Amino acid sequence: MGDAVESVTGKWATVRFDGRLCIHSRGCVLAEPEVFRANVQGPWIDPDGASAEELMRVAINCPSGAIRVTRHDGGAQEGAPKVNTITVRENGPLAIHAEIELAGERVAARATLCRCGQSNNKPYCDGSHVGAGFVSTGEPPTAVSAVLGKRDGVLSITPYKDGPLGVAGPVEILSGTGRTIDRVERTALCRCGHSGRKPFCDGSHARVGFTAP
Repeated sequence: MGDAVESVTGKWATVRFDGRLCIHSRGCVLAEPEVFRANVQGPWIDPDGASAEELMRVAINCPSGAIRVTRHDGGAQEGAPKVNTITVRENGPLAIHAEIELAGERVAARATLCRCGQSNNKPYCDGSHVGAGFVSTGEPPTAVSAVLGKRDGVLSITPYKDGPLGVAGPVEILSGTGRTIDRVERTALCRCGHSGRKPFCDGSHARVGFTAP
């Protein structure tokens, strides 16, 4: 379970794992331990250890998009969500579920982006928040917001150099427990780890000399 991209094809589906995106939430090894075998020598993914439906469920629940599943049994592939969301994880990253366009390129429907400022794989989270002792609530206060007229479609995310994550497109920002914090069509989210109004940017990146591509 390293940083490489692995692709393993079984009878009913192909499982693709991108170690560069993994945040080690361990949902895969807990949900399907016969497929994702932790702490073994050699090959650790066995797509035939579960049905295509079960494999797809693991992929959909992988917050970082590190696991993707392509079915070969004629069943439905993973589609875009009906409501775009960004979830603020307690003391951790921003978990995005949408048709994501990141820095002008279409990526997977799920991604976890750094908000502690310490990741070595910016804009993606690499788990550095744990070692850095990053502390930030996953339960920010609720803002007054109207229901969006359109709730799906492309969500464009732009990591500004030495600055925040610019967000353009309809999205509901959720607390870690699923409460709606805000509904926006454009905003800027902190990725330096120092904003006084997380998850939103307040310009602190300039004050602390944050640097990021």
